[in-house]
Amino acid sequence: MKLSEFDYSLPEELIAQRPLEVRDASRMLVVDGATESWEDRAFREFPELLGGGELVVVNNARVLPARLFGCRKGVRAEPPGKQGRVRREHLSASIEVLLTRRVEVDVWDALVRPGRKMRTGERVVFGEGALEAEVVGRGEYGVRRLRFMGDLEGALEKLGHMPLPPYIHRADEPADRERYQTIFARKRGAVAAPTAGLHFTPQILARIAERGAEICEITLHVGLGTFQPIHVEEIEAHQMHAEAYEISEAAARQIETARGAGRPILAVGTTVVRALEDAARKAANSGGDATMVQAGASEAGLFIRPGHRFRVVTQMLTNFHLPKSSLLVMVAAFAGRELILRAYEHAIAQRYRFYSYGDCMLIRQVR
Repeated sequence: MKLSEFDYSLPEELIAQRPLEVRDASRMLVVDGATESWEDRAFREFPELLGGGELVVVNNARVLPARLFGCRKGVRAEPPGKQGRVRREHLSASIEVLLTRRVEVDVWDALVRPGRKMRTGERVVFGEGALEAEVVGRGEYGVRRLRFMGDLEGALEKLGHMPLPPYIHRADEPADRERYQTIFARKRGAVAAPTAGLHFTPQILARIAERGAEICEITLHVGLGTFQPIHVEEIEAHQMHAEAYEISEAAARQIETARGAGRPILAVGTTVVRALEDAARKAANSGGDATMVQAGASEAGLFIRPGHRFRVVTQMLTNFHLPKSSLLVMVAAFAGRELILRAYEHAIAQRYRFYSYGDCMLIRQVR
């Protein structure tokens, strides 16, 4: 399929720049895949829209203040002069680093700007020298592999900025440290929020429990795979960056019990969908029951596109996604491209708020 088939036009003013004052005050477009229809609701009605037997699966990843600003520092060797001496040019320039994936304890993949000038062996200094990073590898699209020297965790808490998406045209603020986290956020390591979970409050969870639905937690550390743009026109050629996830034995049992009983599995966010479907594929490939998910820690490199057979997820709560993004492709794979694009047209006409701090969509009864 062509990437251009997943495009739409969005007025700039509909991109939410800040969260609503109250988490659960967002609007919710409820899409019925069986009848190919939708209705405008409020997220506060979410518990009452449940049948009571759902297993609601959420992502408990916690976002790191993963954006750092430092100075490029190093020396560049020039050809020897007339006297045979090596001339050295000292370099110092502002550098922005966005951590994307932990590789080892002190090694991270990161987006570095400007990245073109950062050669292997060069260093970046943060703060007043409390933390340094050396470039130990290079990748595509500005990705660099960095080895950190110093207290990275402490530096992130002191110097780090919340990694708000680039379509939020403002600097991060102190309030974002709390509002760009879900109420489930416990497992540190994500570099972007699982935004469908931002709408939940303790009161909403209590009402979900009153309906008889269960909550199940898994972890997927949102990284480059979630927000990396698709750079090819034929979407089948797109390669996803792998993201680390973990499904506990208890969560795997919850999911299998619910699936065995024919109960709906409602994924809160595309990150949950990706983790569950990847774990189900791994379980099937290992010779296990195709309805089961593989417990434990793994990495999801799965690109869900039209034609994917969903093994686990039967309903989805998700925010609205960027045009031509892998997330929009996933949602289209789940509910149908034409239905989703028509629902997006309706949301735009009704002035829904889009993207990370925006409103949400509940997709049910998919054929």
